[in-house]
Amino acid sequence: MFIEIKDASRSYHQNDGQETSALDSVNLKIAEGEFICLLGPSGCGKSTLLNIVAGFDRPSQGSIHVKGQEVTQPSVERIAIFQNYGLLPWRSVLRNVTLGLEATGMNAKASRLLAEEYIELVGLTEYKKHHPGQLSGGMQQRVALARALAVDPKILLMDEPLGALDAMTRMSMQDEIERIWQKKMKTIIFVTHDIEEAVFLADRIVIMTPSPGKVKMVMEVPLARKRDRTSPEFLKIRDQIFKAFEFKGEDAWDYIL
Repeated sequence: MFIEIKDASRSYHQNDGQETSALDSVNLKIAEGEFICLLGPSGCGKSTLLNIVAGFDRPSQGSIHVKGQEVTQPSVERIAIFQNYGLLPWRSVLRNVTLGLEATGMNAKASRLLAEEYIELVGLTEYKKHHPGQLSGGMQQRVALARALAVDPKILLMDEPLGALDAMTRMSMQDEIERIWQKKMKTIIFVTHDIEEAVFLADRIVIMTPSPGKVKMVMEVPLARKRDRTSPEFLKIRDQIFKAFEFKGEDAWDYIL
């Protein structure tokens, strides 16, 4: 298995000496090239799990393995994209995208040519000399995506990357992410609390419980791509998940099992 999360738990000690559990015995296997959405309410540990897979944090118990190797630190094979984009405002689009390539030691000419290829992939060639402050939120997220892809990671970890966008831009970026994923077939773990977004993007949706986060169930999304957000099949899956969140306790999850 490409990614294996085994019995991963994460607890934090508070200033008052109390211990808070963010994750509790999470188990999940992810195939190479799979698009996984982590779906759940705020505070359920989705971002904590993503940070552990990225190597930014360590589980209190359990382990994360990628290609059989335990994750103990960050790696260029696992690149994270966050909601705030992380662009450097004094750098142009082109120079933001070359940033990761520079860190690998690639020479300036080669990094520029590769960066231009990925800027074209996300549809921003005419904006490559612009600075982040001159771009819309959706365009800035495209730059962040191009920068991540340029270093050719095996895994993209996306932590609510579209959460700050308006509804129409968000749907447009969902289309863009799906298009690029189908072209590059990276393994993607995508954190969201938006049910329609998860149904539109995911091969499988990992539904997490409120804190401490556990994997309550994994739902397959057996819909052809490109997905029609208004189709009866799409709406059926969406409504199953909506119904799950309308109830309290175990009966909510039994509804969709």
